[in-house]
Amino acid sequence: MEHKNRIYLETKRLVLRDYTQADLEAYYKLKSDDKTMYYLQDIKLCSRQEAEQDLARVLADAQSLDRQFYFLHMESRATGEQLGSIGYTVTADTPVGKLVHLGYFTYPQFWGRGYTTEALRRVLEFAFLENQVYRVTTGCLAENIGSERVMQKCGLIKEAEHIDWEWHEGRMKTRREYRLLRTEWEGLFL
Repeated sequence: MEHKNRIYLETKRLVLRDYTQADLEAYYKLKSDDKTMYYLQDIKLCSRQEAEQDLARVLADAQSLDRQFYFLHMESRATGEQLGSIGYTVTADTPVGKLVHLGYFTYPQFWGRGYTTEALRRVLEFAFLENQVYRVTTGCLAENIGSERVMQKCGLIKEAEHIDWEWHEGRMKTRREYRLLRTEWEGLFL
């Protein structure tokens, strides 16, 4: 549900919610963590000042009538501990609905426990049922098998494989792209 531009979603084990100013330290810790951000060097933060500026943009956007960023703080319902972040960026708003690019990053100690899959299922439900999203796209480097499995378990469909697409860690790497349309999601989950 979205109240006054605030998003707060729950699953069996998780709370997914908009960031607040009080999240600054957790936001910085997560987005500057080397292992968590290994595949996301383009959005990794290198200083607390960068984190302050980045979070300020996120908070301002969340209050905007033309909101673009729907990335949510992912935390344990049981402990309140931050597990990661998940969400999407609106790339276009068309007559049939929003086109968005999805992403997620989770601390390594929580990998392999189904948290990201659980979170993504809830984010997709919100996107398609409550936020007028028509098309979700995302992708990962081919070597990032865990991330690709999350996409597959949530019904996303492989659309492309780009050989030697991205320079990463000293060599060219292949990227796989996935998508999910609202009608495809409805066929799977409604």
